[in-house]
Amino acid sequence: MINAAQLKRGWRLAFGQLDATLLATIVILLCMGMTVLYSATYDTPARFYDQMRNIAVAMLVMWVAAQVPPQTLMRVALPIYTVGVALLIAVAMFGAVRKGARRWLDLGVTSIQPSEIMKIAMPLTLAWYFHKREALVRTRDYILAGFLLLLPVGLIAKQPDLGTAILVFAAGLYVIFFAGLSWKLILPVFTAALIGLGCVLYFGDQICEPEVQWPGMHDYQKHRICTLLDPSTDPLGKGFHTIQSTIAVGSGGATGKGWLKGTQTHLEFIPERHTDFIFAVYSEEFGLVGNCALLLLYLCLIGRGLVIAANAPTMFARLLAGSISMIFFTYTFVNMGMVSGVLPVVGVPLPLVSYGGTALVTLFLGLGILMSVQNHRKLVQT
Repeated sequence: MINAAQLKRGWRLAFGQLDATLLATIVILLCMGMTVLYSATYDTPARFYDQMRNIAVAMLVMWVAAQVPPQTLMRVALPIYTVGVALLIAVAMFGAVRKGARRWLDLGVTSIQPSEIMKIAMPLTLAWYFHKREALVRTRDYILAGFLLLLPVGLIAKQPDLGTAILVFAAGLYVIFFAGLSWKLILPVFTAALIGLGCVLYFGDQICEPEVQWPGMHDYQKHRICTLLDPSTDPLGKGFHTIQSTIAVGSGGATGKGWLKGTQTHLEFIPERHTDFIFAVYSEEFGLVGNCALLLLYLCLIGRGLVIAANAPTMFARLLAGSISMIFFTYTFVNMGMVSGVLPVVGVPLPLVSYGGTALVTLFLGLGILMSVQNHRKLVQT
């Protein structure tokens, strides 16, 4: 017979490496995600069971990553980055084209999307880079770090995959910021971005004319931004996503229509309701109260990650944990922004809630790294 002491010892061996606060937040978010996914995929229950399998695989990935010491991650950072960039170049040269985008590399047995690798490889590499220069970080170090960041981002944006490019860029930028980037360099860029945004809003009617070409952007990207400014210009095309999702969000009111009672959802007005636009389903059924609860959980997850980063024993671990924590902020902000009609539609899922395997595994890999940083900090202290 197995006694209580043996069960406790087994639990510690299996789950002692996982941060309890972070794990509890993750489990609650997953439960909320599965609840709303069941409603979103009510007519196709296979997706619900597929997501359960995806979660099982992702949890296993998180557990394995939690066992890997940050020192080991630091040693493999540059090789992973190099392989990732090489695969992105291979995609650009002879990648498979699907739905007008060249994002996949056909390996015969299966196809891979190398841009997913860079979501973790980018913060790993830049954290390693600044750790090596911890004693004296100079301006030229930030310039070289910027090159290391912009190279894969440019390759990903050219595929085109603007959503992933934004996520990879944000992941690297957080590392550079946490490494001590001077506000003298941040403020001019931030000011230029605000001026550019103001010009787009003010001259929107003129620059959105069909004959006007936007340098460095595809026509569909221009169309997305122009549709965001005025969705009624294409109500049955690109504007349909924004119009229907904002209707769903607003119709939820304070407390929502109730689980399984969302009319926009079950009358199939919400596009991609199980993936990118699942937040519209959630908002319609659970309302403002549900949204506040969801935001509080994301705040707890991000806050716990930043606490782990602040207590990390090395610069590499601090930068890596801080960047991974803020990646969840980027995912959440961009997804909720595009569903609410504040940002253009770029295809970013809601973390731990949207249906999908690849993005879920990537996010859980990041969570596993956070667990590793926390666990090995305790080992260093003891």
